[in-house]
Amino acid sequence: MKTKAIVFDAYGTLFDVNSAAEKCKHKIGSKWESFANFWRTTQLEYTWLRSLMKRHKNFLEITEDSLDKSIRVFNIDKSLKNELLNLYKILTTYPEVRGVLENLKKKKLKLAILSNGTPALLNELVESNNLDNLFDDIFSIEEVKVYKPDQRVYEMPIKKYNIKVNEITFLSANTWDVSGGGNYGYNSVWVNRNKSEFDCLDFEPKNEINNLTQILDII
Repeated sequence: MKTKAIVFDAYGTLFDVNSAAEKCKHKIGSKWESFANFWRTTQLEYTWLRSLMKRHKNFLEITEDSLDKSIRVFNIDKSLKNELLNLYKILTTYPEVRGVLENLKKKKLKLAILSNGTPALLNELVESNNLDNLFDDIFSIEEVKVYKPDQRVYEMPIKKYNIKVNEITFLSANTWDVSGGGNYGYNSVWVNRNKSEFDCLDFEPKNEINNLTQILDII
C-alpha cells in the first residue's frame, strides 16, 4: 500500500531528549547523561501509570514531576530546575531532521507529528527549531487525554486524513511506540540511533534505520 502520510514521534525521534541536560552538563557534572536518562525513563513511566490510573496530567506537568524526582535521586542543585524545564521546551533536533523533512515535503506527502506533548510544547519545539513550515499537522494526545501506546492516540491521523491505517508510515525511536503503532496497523519504522535491542511486544518492524536520512530510501 502506497504511503500517503508520514507521521513522526517527537521526543527522541525528531528532538534530542537529552539535549536539555547536556546544555547544563557543566553545572551537573559527569553524571549528566545518567541523570538525563533517568529523567526520561521516569517521565515515560509516569505517562503509562497515569493512563492506567485514569489520573491525567499533561506532558509538561509530568515532565516537571519526573524532573523533581530525578533531581532528588541524583542530588542535583534544585536551583537548576527551572533552567532544565525551560530547556526541555526548546530541545535540539537531531542533525539530519531539517534536510529529511525538506526532501519528504517535495514528495507531496502529508507530514505530521504525533506526540505525548501538549500543543503548546510541540508548537514551541517546532518554532524554536524553524520547522513550522514543514508539518501539515501536529497531533497531541491532549485531544484524547490518554498517553501512547493507547490506540486512541494512533487513530487521530486516520480520522483527520480519512486514509487507511496501512497508508501511514510511522517513525519512532521508542520501541514501545513502534510496537504501539505497528500493532494498531501502521507501517512502523524503528529509528534505532543507539544500536538498542527491540522489545518483545508482539510486533517486529519491517524496517529499522539508524537515522532519519535512511527513510528517503524506503519511501
